[in-house]
Amino acid sequence: MADVVMASIEDAGGQRCVDLIRRDAGDWAWVECRRDPEDGHGWRRLGDPVAGFAHMEAARAAAGVVGWITEAGE
Repeated sequence: MADVVMASIEDAGGQRCVDLIRRDAGDWAWVECRRDPEDGHGWRRLGDPVAGFAHMEAARAAAGVVGWITEAGE
């Protein structure tokens, strides 16, 4: 089984998101992504996933370090 994005939280402008990932290893991770509408590539990860969370809620809480999530009231 491969890693699967189970939820994606987008910013108000639709150019950034945080994916919550159920990993093949059985834990959860999050990763911030962005897209540039002008290049048509789609979403690009801004780094490696931050992993090791027992539950999706824990990964979501840890993703709060991404400033726009807090600013958007997510």
